[in-house]
This record gives sequence, structure tokens and C-alpha cells, in this order.
Amino acid sequence: MSPGVALIQSQAELEALFARLRGAPLLAVDTEAASFHRFTDRVYLLQISSREETAVVDPLAVENLAPLGQVLADPAVETVFHDADYDLRLLDREYGYHASSLFDTRIAAQLLNEPGVGLAALLEKYLGVRLDKRFQRADWSARPLSPAMLDYAAADTRFLPELRDILRTQLEARGRLAWAQEEFALLHDLHWSPADGEPGYLRLKGAKALKARELAILRELYAWREGVAQRNDRATFRILNNEPMLAMAKTPPSNLAALKAIPGVGGEQAERRGREILEAVRRGLALPDAELPRVERAPRRVYDPALEARLDRLKTVRNQLATKLELAPGVLCPNGTLEAIARLNPRTLEELEAVPGLRAWQRGEIGADLLAAVAETGTKGTGAGT
Repeated sequence: MSPGVALIQSQAELEALFARLRGAPLLAVDTEAASFHRFTDRVYLLQISSREETAVVDPLAVENLAPLGQVLADPAVETVFHDADYDLRLLDREYGYHASSLFDTRIAAQLLNEPGVGLAALLEKYLGVRLDKRFQRADWSARPLSPAMLDYAAADTRFLPELRDILRTQLEARGRLAWAQEEFALLHDLHWSPADGEPGYLRLKGAKALKARELAILRELYAWREGVAQRNDRATFRILNNEPMLAMAKTPPSNLAALKAIPGVGGEQAERRGREILEAVRRGLALPDAELPRVERAPRRVYDPALEARLDRLKTVRNQLATKLELAPGVLCPNGTLEAIARLNPRTLEELEAVPGLRAWQRGEIGADLLAAVAETGTKGTGAGT
């Protein structure tokens, strides 16, 4: 590892690290998971930087990360993340940790209309730092980790304090710091949430276009793959990709030769797991008609011309204002929020407060324009400047 970067591999070292960091008003934090490699994701590496020190913590080697939880919960310590959402959800699921005072450099970049909001793009633009992209999909669950991998991980937080300062200054200059702070506050209580109640096999692209028998085969193949992936703690696509499963659902193979001919299966996979795959296909084929899965279709929405007209006007005004404010339309106000406004059909700013997901900064900046669009009293953006 580079000089000045500590690798923490014991509880005593972790306690000593946080003792050194005690009193620092700002700490940059990042985690590395392994969803590209493992069935069950978790925190496999923790990076933390003050303005003076950067350390990489091996969570597999320490007893607990309680000192991190204490720092995150301390409102006197600003924790800087880049794209905090997944990190915070993972920290909640594993440890129940939540951040009290946040700065997210990705959100800041979006509110500044940066053309590239990825960490690599921002560091290169503002600090002239080029991140090594070799390890973007590295297996962070593997041990030992190479010095080059640890250097790569450390870079994710080493430069965040300085990047935060630059972006914060720009937010202040453009009158958007309060916008960002409202967005950051929404991250305080993020929780890990399981996937919705829809079965996993129905979430595969193209699954809902299949016929009932084809769906039955896909369901059996999906359940087989999930079981193998979980037992081996491997990412599901490393067991079998979605495309071959969909192909088998449409044209079920009856033997190993037919299985090998399916793109994405290959000879080695067919020889190793072919009999299990064919058995899953046979289960789907043997299922009685009365037990075949059906796709529940959402009731067709009744066309409401007045509602659609309001939504069109809202989008027009939002797009005009986005151009004026130099923001991506989806950042200024997402289409889903506009649809909620169109349905509520509010008349006042107070009524607009009832729209789910609408921020206070959005109401203040463009609320009057949105109300005018709803009421057809005007279609041109007249919102305040930045």
C-alpha cells in the first residue's frame, strides 16, 4: 500500500484508529461489497479518511465496527460519501448504523449539473486524479487483498474531503446548498428494504411476455439457480445467465446435446450441471395446467384527458425551468412526482406539500410555476433564479 495508508486487521488497531480520529469534524467513508461475486452481499472492506489520514479496515478481521457506528451517529461529525445510498443500506442491514450528518458528493454534483457525476470523473476534473479502473469489479471478499487493490480502495476516500470542499463552495455560490442539505437529510434514516413481493423470476426482462407453460419452466430454472447460488455463495449470473434460462423456457431442451447448443450454456456448464438443469425443465413441463403460473396484469388505467393534459403541461414547464436553471429535468423534478402533482391537481402551495417525494426546495423554486401549469394560467417558467 501507499505510504500513509494503514491496513486495520484487529480490534485493537481499529480502536486506536478511531482514537486518533476522535475530534475530527469531517470524515470520508466508503465501503466495498462483492455483489458481482457473492450471492449474499455484505461489507467486505471499509475505507475512512480524515483530512490528515486514510485507513482501510478489514471487517472480516475485526470483532466489530462499533467505533464506526458511533462516528456515523455523532451529529458533530460530518461524514462524506460518494453515492451513499447503497453503503448506508448495507450498513443498516448488517449493523443497524445510520448517519446523522452527511455530505454526498454525487448528489452535490447532480445539483451542480456536472456532466459526469461518477467519482472518477469528478476527481479527474477537479483534482487531476485518475483512478485505476482495473478493480471496479474486483472480488473484495477474497483474501488476501493485493497492495494494488488496497491502494485503489483507499483512493475512494482519500480525496473526498477536498472534493467535498470544492463542491460545497460551488453550491453556496449558486444558492443551492440548502437544496443539497435537504437531499442529504433524506439519507439519514435509510433502511435496507427487501425486494417487493413480486416473485424474482417475473422480474427478469422478458419474463412477463412468456406463456404460462414457458413461465413454469422459467420459474423452475430460476429456483434451481437461486439454490445453487446460495449454497455456493456465488452471484447468480455466475451460475447461469438470464438469457439462457429464457431461451430454455421458450424452447425446452430434452437432452444434453440440445442444452449445449443453447447460447450462454457451453459444454463445461452442460457437463457439470446439465442433468440438474434438464430436471428443472422437466418439472416445468410436467406441471398440471391448473397449477401453471399466471402474470397478474395491472388493471388498465382509464384514460383521463384532463389528467394527461395537466401532465403534459407540467412536463413542458419543468423542462423549460430545467434549461433555465441548468439542471437535468429528472433532477429538478422527476416524472413520477409530476404525475403525482397532476393527479392531486393542487391549487395552492400548501396543497402542493401533500405530493409524495416533492422537496421543500422544489416547492420554493418551481412550485408557483407548477401550480400555474396545473391551473392552465400559464405555461412558461417564471421561477426564481439560482
